Amino acid sequence: MSNRRRRGHYRLNKKMIVPGCLLTVLAFLLLGQTSLFSKEPVVSESIETMGRVEITEDFLTPNAYSRPQIELKQVKGIVIHYVGNANSTAKENRDYFESLKENHERKASSHYIIGLEGEIIQCIPLTEIAYASNERNKDTISIETCHPNEDGSYNQETYDSLVKLTGELCVTYGLSSDDVIRHYDVTGKLCPLYFVENEDKWDEFRQDVEDYIIEKKE
Repeated sequence: MSNRRRRGHYRLNKKMIVPGCLLTVLAFLLLGQTSLFSKEPVVSESIETMGRVEITEDFLTPNAYSRPQIELKQVKGIVIHYVGNANSTAKENRDYFESLKENHERKASSHYIIGLEGEIIQCIPLTEIAYASNERNKDTISIETCHPNEDGSYNQETYDSLVKLTGELCVTYGLSSDDVIRHYDVTGKLCPLYFVENEDKWDEFRQDVEDYIIEKKE
């Protein structure tokens, strides 16, 4: 894996006003029927941007096992994770978190998942905690990363998106690369595996994030 960051104005006819209003109300009722009467919340899949990073919002359904909707009152750090399931996609991992509301296997989630093509899915709003980093859930934002191999190493697309997303979050919350940590640094768990077993690559990643922050502020 390479760790170098790439870088008519018109007048209304009074006779049309009443029918127009009625049509508007009718359209609202018909189009809004799903959200008004559906038992499940409507999932947002809009593309949002954070600086130079495109993000797909695909929020988890509120539930006690992966999206408890507990307020995230402050952000003091960014925690990096890896999915631990080689060659799986961001969407597959997002859907696994979603499935926990039904199977109750464990409590787990993440704010973001970065996929093998560099795509980024946001699972949890940044106003809420994710079940990702144990006692640091209360004051951190979590990023899960996909990886093609069992050793947890990243391809360039995933790595580049990780640098950009981490850097943008640091700029947004007034953090530095010193505030970027691994799950390992919280609990001792070998996560993200590649950055735990290769300290030099972790140092290079944090330097790339710091370089991104500096460039963004210039």
